[in-house]
Amino acid sequence: MLDDIFDLVYLIGFGAASAIRLLWLRRTDHWWRRREMVALNRERRQDRPLMLLTAAGMIVVPFLYLFTTRLDFADYTLPPTLSLVAGSLGAALFLQALILLWRSHADLAKSFSPGLQIRKGHLLVTTGVYERIRHPMYAAHLLWATAQLLLLQNAIAGPAFLVASLPLYAARIPREEEMMLDQFGEEYRRYSERTGRVVPRWRG
Repeated sequence: MLDDIFDLVYLIGFGAASAIRLLWLRRTDHWWRRREMVALNRERRQDRPLMLLTAAGMIVVPFLYLFTTRLDFADYTLPPTLSLVAGSLGAALFLQALILLWRSHADLAKSFSPGLQIRKGHLLVTTGVYERIRHPMYAAHLLWATAQLLLLQNAIAGPAFLVASLPLYAARIPREEEMMLDQFGEEYRRYSERTGRVVPRWRG
């Protein structure tokens, strides 16, 4: 149940992340629903079960933990100092996730799509956070998932988002890279050589 300060921190972070996503969905023209505007579409029906699994780990399981007693059997208690360290690190990571989530939407602006689709006239964005990594939204979600693990002291709810999302990202990111390469060719290939997928590439 919602009985810990770090549970509350998680809930606030979840609300803020959801607000960011909804805001940018509202600001974006719904061109992805208009078939004539779509130049490339790499969505697959097989993605839906993975999306549902991710949503369960992101929303359903944590909310069961926070607002019911159904997952209380999986609760654990860390020593006070370790709990403070884990919770504080989780809060810091969630804040970083929110900043990265906002910047990745703002830098894409009208090029944002919630699916694996490219519209006609789509531009390759390589500035802002995209100057260092190609998939900052996925990076933000992984930070969020790690924060959830640290903030929620429950053996099921804590790791749920991280465990549930990895199959989706493993399947989706390579296909998105292939789509971008098909659309932008050598320009995207050169961009890929100087950037990391979800972590900035080390420049030695």
